[in-house]
Amino acid sequence: MSSVLRATTLGLLMLCAGLSGCFGNEEEGVLPTAGDVSVTPDAWSAGEWQRVSFTANADVAVFVPHFLMSTTGGYVQNGTVLDLDAGETVELEVLPSARLNTATLLLAPAGTDTFPIRRANESWTTWAARNGPDASTSDSAVVATANEDGGRFDVVRHLNGTTSQAVTMVSIPMTRAVDTAWAEDQGQAHTEGWVNGRDVYDWLAFITDETPDPLDPADGAVGYLDRWIGNGNPAYEDAITYFSGVFEGYGLRTEVHRFQANTAWAVNVCGYKEGTLYPDEWLVFGAHFDIAPPVAYTPGPDIPGYGTRTGAYDNSAGTSMILETAGALSKIDTRRTMVFCLWSSEEEGLWGSSSWTQDVAEMDVTVTNYVNLDMMGINWPGDWVLSCYIGPEVTPGEVIDQAPMYRLAEWVGAGELGLESQIERGWAAWLADGESAMWTDQYVDTVAIYESPTARSDHDPFQEYLNTVTMGWNGVVDGYPCYHRNCDTLQQMQSYMDTEGRTGEQNLVESFDVVAWWATMTFLALDEQPILNAL
Repeated sequence: MSSVLRATTLGLLMLCAGLSGCFGNEEEGVLPTAGDVSVTPDAWSAGEWQRVSFTANADVAVFVPHFLMSTTGGYVQNGTVLDLDAGETVELEVLPSARLNTATLLLAPAGTDTFPIRRANESWTTWAARNGPDASTSDSAVVATANEDGGRFDVVRHLNGTTSQAVTMVSIPMTRAVDTAWAEDQGQAHTEGWVNGRDVYDWLAFITDETPDPLDPADGAVGYLDRWIGNGNPAYEDAITYFSGVFEGYGLRTEVHRFQANTAWAVNVCGYKEGTLYPDEWLVFGAHFDIAPPVAYTPGPDIPGYGTRTGAYDNSAGTSMILETAGALSKIDTRRTMVFCLWSSEEEGLWGSSSWTQDVAEMDVTVTNYVNLDMMGINWPGDWVLSCYIGPEVTPGEVIDQAPMYRLAEWVGAGELGLESQIERGWAAWLADGESAMWTDQYVDTVAIYESPTARSDHDPFQEYLNTVTMGWNGVVDGYPCYHRNCDTLQQMQSYMDTEGRTGEQNLVESFDVVAWWATMTFLALDEQPILNAL
């Protein structure tokens, strides 16, 4: 059985809705207390990899529902169950949420291998408030399973049922470090972490910097502007050289793919980190780096013209997100090969991603999942929807075709990022107004997860040519008057993100922070268990 099939057969940790059935221990022992386990440190750093020791003061089973790996190296896994004897100590490298102020542990009698868990669309706090720790209202369960990836610690797998096992919930206080060089209104709260929104913002500010540079013959500016495809555009080639150099600096095997597209040579820049367990299964993370060229005069409601020098929102923002997340993920070993791509020619009709996917379709590899980043930033926490779109979809309305991917998006968004209420509001808005309204209208405090029947960006070729399940994020699209126009600048993005009591810069940094963590945690989960097309 191939690894992909095995992953699908076993099911997905904490992703699927619970079904009927009971998977509990017939003979439950005395319920542990919080004092039965000593955790060091007793306060964790939010959003940072850190060494944590668990010392048992009595025989006890501890469910750790966080990303972790062995302190001696290994792959990242989404949780484990530690069955500890009194006096035993185990150390883990743990990555807790960057956006919560507490981490959660569940305790049960020694020997317990099955634990109740929260619903995908709720937080642990909500789960506890409705007596989740008593398991009387649990909607799902996980079971400890032998690690088949050579790791020391058991993995946990979702069960199609519930458990009657009562548990004790323990909350660990967390604080996120900040860089005091930045003020609160500059996004100070999101300036530190394994990935963080301020670094994404700084990438964007650098790439779109229009400060004149007379020593730069390509575009005459400090940044990397005028990234229009074309054989005779030196700024395009200058950006390709720079971005490929960044990937090489991360230690990625970097390839510049050149191909004939209509009358122009188009280029993709991809960085590869080989998987050490299943190298022929690829996880792809992509965004287009080209911007709308000034090819023709197009009148607009207020701003005439077509084309942009900076393309801040479309799509220097997505490009910046790829550079940030690739830098973090390239530092860990993964089971599957990670591919980070900057596509060209999206604006001309998805030429770059289409060429790449058609080439890959002829290779002996499987692209298990694709994550797309295009036009993100002008969204929540501004007065616009942050959309998390999933596909392919064939059944309209409330029916979810790609349920495992949908539940993963909910699990991370609601429970790891603290967006429970925003996601609930987004589902109601999407049902009432549909996808097009998400791209044009203003909504307050709204994050929408939905299956998208349209594919206007680089995820489309992955669905069409590779049958790959995709996920992506964006904000307002057609409702942005600077869409494909010269006013698409970082300053304009900030003006659209101003809200009462908060600056546009502050909101933009937080927006980038949310998507960076959502995308990174999604990638970690998909490396452990890919989600294949359910259609």
